[in-house]
Amino acid sequence: MEADAGTHDLIFFDESGFAPTMPTGYTWSRIGQRAMVPREDKSDRRINVLGALVVGTGPDPLWEHTRGKIDAPVLLEFVCCRLAGLPGRAGVLPLAADGVGAQLPVWRHCRPCTVVLDNASANIDKALKDRRDELAKIGVELFYLPSRSPELNDIERVWRSVKYEDYPHRAHTGIEAIAAAMDQALNRQRNRIQGSAANFTRTA
Repeated sequence: MEADAGTHDLIFFDESGFAPTMPTGYTWSRIGQRAMVPREDKSDRRINVLGALVVGTGPDPLWEHTRGKIDAPVLLEFVCCRLAGLPGRAGVLPLAADGVGAQLPVWRHCRPCTVVLDNASANIDKALKDRRDELAKIGVELFYLPSRSPELNDIERVWRSVKYEDYPHRAHTGIEAIAAAMDQALNRQRNRIQGSAANFTRTA
């Protein structure tokens, strides 16, 4: 309710990955012809994605992709910079949270913010969990879902639509092509989400 009223930011957070060949649920072919689905080598050709779905008055998916491993320091950087909007990088979090000996925050997010995330290994890593108090001081709460409950994380529906409805082609031959296809699919999803919210507001 607070998110819908614009007084609190509620953000569903998760990681996902895109490979050169994405799973194909079904396809079509002419009668008497076998459907052929291209398959590309996956070795060292995967794009990992950090994604967040902001809900409320201005719903918006945010994302950032990388070829490298997604670990706790990468997550902290994304939360601080992309979700909290903290000026500078995650390294300034202690100063923003405690000041210089004053034990008072010198910077705070414009609205209280709750980031909902699952119990993936990087999410529960000590390097991230140990920063919860500092994040709370700048107005960002980390809220962990119960184990084995992906249905409670709204961004899972975004990943499903992106991979099975909006992804333009099931196979790509290079990293750049995978990243471009992923951005195209996520932008389609963003337009759909924002369009639905605008229509709902006009109807209301």
